This record gives sequence, structure tokens and C-alpha cells, in this order.
Amino acid sequence: MNPPPGPPAANAPPPLYSFRTPQYQGYAVEFSPFFENRLAVASAANFGIVGNGRLWILDMPPQPGALAPQTHFDTQDGLYDLAWSELNEFQLVTGSGDGSIRLWDTTLTEFPIAGWHEHAREVFSVHWNQVAKDSFASASWDSSIKIWSPSHPSSLATLTGHTECVYAATWSPSAATTLASGSGDRTLRVWDTRHPTAPTASVRAHAHDVLSVDWDKYRPYILYTASADRDVSIWDARRLDGPVAHAGSHRFPARRVKASPHVPGRAASVAYDMTASVWDVAIDAVAPVQAPMAGGAVAGVSRHVWMSGVHTEFVLGCDWSLFHRGRLATCGWDGLVAVHQLPPPIA
Repeated sequence: MNPPPGPPAANAPPPLYSFRTPQYQGYAVEFSPFFENRLAVASAANFGIVGNGRLWILDMPPQPGALAPQTHFDTQDGLYDLAWSELNEFQLVTGSGDGSIRLWDTTLTEFPIAGWHEHAREVFSVHWNQVAKDSFASASWDSSIKIWSPSHPSSLATLTGHTECVYAATWSPSAATTLASGSGDRTLRVWDTRHPTAPTASVRAHAHDVLSVDWDKYRPYILYTASADRDVSIWDARRLDGPVAHAGSHRFPARRVKASPHVPGRAASVAYDMTASVWDVAIDAVAPVQAPMAGGAVAGVSRHVWMSGVHTEFVLGCDWSLFHRGRLATCGWDGLVAVHQLPPPIA
């Protein structure tokens, strides 16, 4: 089975808002789930290889143009990911290159309000549980996933089984104890955190590292993966024996994928080809899964609906706004934070 060709040339207008993170390269960006015009950016100096990090809090002013910096927090090592709290509108967590996790409050200055350091290597992913809102997960290059509570001094559980770096661990938006992970061992795994000793399902999902995982917000069993093999694929968690569709392929490794909060079957992906893309995949994921299709064929029709080429370096972070339909933020190694508005009718 051959993946579809890479996306066409960029067709997006200039971003609605932008900001430069001087001397820092962006790794992750996320809109606030509480404030409609606020977003945060996790960044690292020297491309995250060595040096410190900075967490930026930015606001979108009423008129398009430059994002307005509200505050920032400096760290001793690069920041690779962040997640806004689902409990407190002013708090968020970050994952760092030194294996630490920190909880920040944007109303305070300089220092984190809590911190944990159980991972032995880089924390590459943090994700807040949107159902059981008193917990979040971290994924590390030490091959483990940990479950945390912001009020508890140590981790609540550790999930082991991956044999290489874990790049992503993402909670289901509809099930409080369900988590999906992607790893350098090329597998996609689904976990029930009530039984952390082994995954409930696992599949060798890609030819290379699985760098990102996300859940469809309208179809509770559907997962998206982005891989170093360039592909963005779609899976049904009830039957992890092969993808149910391919969204498409980038020209270089696909770094992150995020499902739309407004449109079923829509996902954004960013990649080392310096682009951001939006894909629509039409598949019937509501009906019970039937037997696997012969020859490993996949169901579903993919449509590449939008692409931006404003970045001049690797694009590593992206996120959809919950409040503004069709609004997508991206960040990358060029230090650019861009907020795009997808035009109608595809927004």
C-alpha cells in the first residue's frame, strides 16, 4: 500500500497574528481553554540541544497584527511541550529537556508553583485530562508515561512497555481513563490507566517513529498519528490491526497532529518540511467495525484542504482555538508564532 503524494504548494494567506520569540525556537503552542484570545508557547534556546527554555504567554489583540506578550517564564533547560490546566484558568504545565515537569501560574512572577522530577530523560509531551480534570500525563524519552495530579507530590502511576522514546501521550476527550501513546518503537498504544501494567491495544503503526497522537473530538474511537515516515494516518482504537485511512503525507517527517474541535474528521499537521496542513477524512467510524479489509486496504477519502508555508524552519507545534472556528496556531524553529484563520467555507 503506497501512501498518497505530499501536499501541493502552500495556498494560505498571511497569518492573522504573529510573534517572534527572539533567541528561542518554538516547540509547542496551545490556546487557553478559558480565555478566547490567549495562547502559550514552549520554546528552547539553541534548538533545544543545550541551554535554557522560555514559556511565553501571548494575547491576540482585537485587531489582527502582532501578538501581545503578557509575561514569560525562564527555565534552566529547554521546554518541549506545555498543557493548560483544565481546573485553573491561570495555570499550565511544561515538560523540559532535563526530565522535569513544572506547574506555572500566569498571575505570579518568575517561579513555578510546583515541580516534579521523576523522569530520567527528556519530557517530550504533557497533556491535561479533559474529562478527569484533576490529572495530566507526561511522556518521556526514558520510555515511560506517568500520570500526575497537580496537588500530589509524586506521580500517581507509571505506564511502561514502550521500548524506545515516548514522544506523545494524549488523553481521550470522552473517556477519563483512556490514553493513547506514540513511540520511537514505531507503535501506537492505547491504555486504560486503571490497569497500567499493560496497554489494552498496540500496533506497529508506522515505518518510523510515531511522533504525535490525537483523538477525534466527535468520534470517540478515532485516533490520528503523525510519524517520521511522513504520514498522517487514522486509526480505530477498537481494532488496531491497521489504519482505517491515511490523511496524507508531508515531504519530511510529520511532527505533530491535532484534531479539530469543530469539524469531525478534520486534523491539522505540521512537519519538518516547514509547512502546516489541514486534512479532511471522510470515514464511517460510528458503525461497528467489521472484519479487516483484504490486503490491508484502508477505507475513507482524504482531502487536503489548506496549507501554509509561512515558516522558514521546522514547524513543531500547532493547536486549534476552541473559541474561534477555523483558527490555528503554529510555531517552529524559525522563532515564528503564527495564528492562521482558515477561510470559509472550509473553516
